[in-house]
Amino acid sequence: MKLLETYILRRVGQMFLVALLPVLAIIWTTQVLQRINLVTDSGQSIGSFAMLATLILPSIIPIVLPFALVIGITQTLTTMNNDSELTVIDAAGARRSILARPILLLAVLVSVFSLFVDNVVEPRAKTVVREMIAATYADLLSSVIEEKTFRKIDEGLYVQISQRLAGRTLKGLFVADERDPNYELIYYAREGAVDDVGTSLIMHDGEVHRKTADGSVSVIKFDSYSFDLSDMTENNGQATLRASDRDLAFLLNPDPKDPDYIAKPGSYTAELHRRLTDWTLPFVFALFSLAIAGDARSHREARLHPMIGALGLAFVLRWAAFYVANQIDKNTVYIPILYAVPIVTSLVSIVFLNMHKRLAMPVVVRDRTSTMWKRAQKRVLAATGRTGRGATR
Repeated sequence: MKLLETYILRRVGQMFLVALLPVLAIIWTTQVLQRINLVTDSGQSIGSFAMLATLILPSIIPIVLPFALVIGITQTLTTMNNDSELTVIDAAGARRSILARPILLLAVLVSVFSLFVDNVVEPRAKTVVREMIAATYADLLSSVIEEKTFRKIDEGLYVQISQRLAGRTLKGLFVADERDPNYELIYYAREGAVDDVGTSLIMHDGEVHRKTADGSVSVIKFDSYSFDLSDMTENNGQATLRASDRDLAFLLNPDPKDPDYIAKPGSYTAELHRRLTDWTLPFVFALFSLAIAGDARSHREARLHPMIGALGLAFVLRWAAFYVANQIDKNTVYIPILYAVPIVTSLVSIVFLNMHKRLAMPVVVRDRTSTMWKRAQKRVLAATGRTGRGATR
């Protein structure tokens, strides 16, 4: 690789990492905090929390990678243009491929890494997370929930116990079940116990209140009642795997006897084609980023920062791919459209690169966006000025 190409690759790679790591950390933190109740409510150790947090990371990486690459490419090329480096390269008679080759090489490496994470690491990590959650909930009632404390153990399911005795016996049971939108159930029982396999809560000497959507209430007393916990405990530690938890080999050749595949075959088709297209997004994003920011421009030219246009197009394409992939679950007609999104974008970008033309926003959209951006800058400056004067006084 030539010295200039090595220089460009190093600068884009550094900016890519600078953009990737903070965004990845922020998104990762928000995802971890959403699951912190699982650890605190179930009495798990800090080691279990650290493991759960680590296993969440592979599901975030493929989403963030393409956008970090867009930021790295556009910011680097814009800085080189402002420092007149792109002008010098053009004046020296260098081909545009000298600029494109190191950037596309980095994009290929990022795409291959995304393919590996999306199809190998992420499915395994999701499987382990489901197994951890299933194992945690399997013994939740009998050993973890604090006495005389209301605890949410599932969406729409709340439990309180007055006393926990030896032999998995529970005294003073209260269960509120709002998971079914058609009716609400409230259970009271003097005592109960979770069975040995952890799939049922056996309640004795109690009553159940059933309230329907029209407001009518019925009360039934019982000597013994079995409350099903199989959905919550995932069959006592045996997690139910979904399409997103399967590896690529299973998606290519699903087991026709798999219960989840029988119930939702469309989700497996959608997941397969999503996996086969998502990994190409870093390379596609790199192509149109080059087409937007890869030419020398005058400093006097009024224009938006190339990063704004590139990120706007990136969000549109990512949303389009996400929307079409979800539609495949219901209608396989969308499969060719899913592949057309990255292919058409790549071809258009290549045409603009070969013709040495800029890939830019429509004039109307560009002007309105530029006006909004300038107004936002003025408001920020005005607010900063007022704050500064107030602080001085």
